[in-house]
Amino acid sequence: MSDKAHQVCINPDCRATYSLDEIIFSCSKCKSLLDIVYDWDRLAVPRSLEFFEHRWGTKGRTAAGRLDFSGIWRFRELLPFVPEDSIVTIGEGRTQLEQNDPLARHIGMKPGKLFLQYEGLNPSGSFKDNGMTAAFSLAKRLGRTRVACASTGNTSASLAMFAHKSDPPMQGIVFIGSGKIAYGKLSQALDYGALTLQIEGDFDACLRRVLQASDRLGLYLMNSVNPYRLEGQKAIMYRVLEARDWEVPDWIIVPGGNLGNCSAFGKAFRELHDLGLIKRIPRLAIINATGANTLYQLVTKDGLRWNGGRYDRATISGLYAAMDESHYLPHTIASAIEISRPVNLPKALRAIDIMNGLVREVSDDVILEHKALVGKYGFGCEPASAASVAGAHMLFDEKVISPGETVVCILTGHVLKDPDATVMYHMGVDMKHATPPPQVTPTGACSNSPKRVPDDLEAICAALGEK
Repeated sequence: MSDKAHQVCINPDCRATYSLDEIIFSCSKCKSLLDIVYDWDRLAVPRSLEFFEHRWGTKGRTAAGRLDFSGIWRFRELLPFVPEDSIVTIGEGRTQLEQNDPLARHIGMKPGKLFLQYEGLNPSGSFKDNGMTAAFSLAKRLGRTRVACASTGNTSASLAMFAHKSDPPMQGIVFIGSGKIAYGKLSQALDYGALTLQIEGDFDACLRRVLQASDRLGLYLMNSVNPYRLEGQKAIMYRVLEARDWEVPDWIIVPGGNLGNCSAFGKAFRELHDLGLIKRIPRLAIINATGANTLYQLVTKDGLRWNGGRYDRATISGLYAAMDESHYLPHTIASAIEISRPVNLPKALRAIDIMNGLVREVSDDVILEHKALVGKYGFGCEPASAASVAGAHMLFDEKVISPGETVVCILTGHVLKDPDATVMYHMGVDMKHATPPPQVTPTGACSNSPKRVPDDLEAICAALGEK
């Protein structure tokens, strides 16, 4: 396997190559991010995507069946970096692409054009399981026993679960910040037995420290700077295509936090197109929260582009220096995307280039309104997920998305990941747990607060509209 895949620096002026056995998360020569690159000519690649259809109904009773049962590893010919006997899987990726016509009508789109890819159905309740199964499989092959991550919540939950379920089990170590973390997510990391360290600082401080600790202590890093994480997350797009009978949609819309998903999606579509498995590549929209809008500022405001990998690093450095000078900290109710220095920024620029993409920002009040809409029309989701639907609505109103185009919004996490945000929105409670509190309408247009009624049958009947 190792002679058919390797790690490569994404810097076009470097392109240093490393074996899969080397535990390295950035280029040792120029510090750029790494890709997993395959020698497709020497690998058994299916001639068409229909090859994968027979695996969906597998019951998982055999070794091969367990892989087919996974929504990642049933596409293993497109992820050929680890031998099958090293794969760590718990049935992740059994997710759903839902055509949601009521929501489409509400935001003015035609029926049959809006789809929600619900990654909240993963075992840990978020999309992170797609990447963790891949990274844990590589960790197992390399004999690693301790794994670590910095997290705003979902990463820690997924890491802790996979660490416990690995055979043999690994020790999971989680770095969380002193700011917001949704209890629905933190409870998972604690319940699954992860050693949890709360660092004085935000996510970016946690990531800096976990990188340092990993170097000193030999911890295997599980954040999305790990390129194998992104290999697993490519499978989200494989499942979207599968659910659409391999027809490519016009748009993929995804929340933007640490920018791992959009980076993985760009890589997935480029590979599928280069292999001749799809004829066209969809457009990409990445949606930031207004309070954590680094990519929006750089791409939409400052005009930063991939430029064949020779992007203007000075523009990024200038923004980060201004953040440092003003002691800027990101702030949004969508805690999963509350990140100001996204580690996968260069790969996101590349994905925007590959997929003719764009970036928008949406405010917290708009995120919460669209979160309530998603719930009203059949799916609950965490706040960050709703950024994708809010972005679709914005782009449709801007006439960037035309009425005849098909749109897939990625719902990254389950509604119970952050139940406080849901209850407070519907109860009309000010979001005081945010720092600073987001400026939201105390009682939103989609709020559904309980009605107070006396302990009296007549009053109850009156409340129900009966005499």
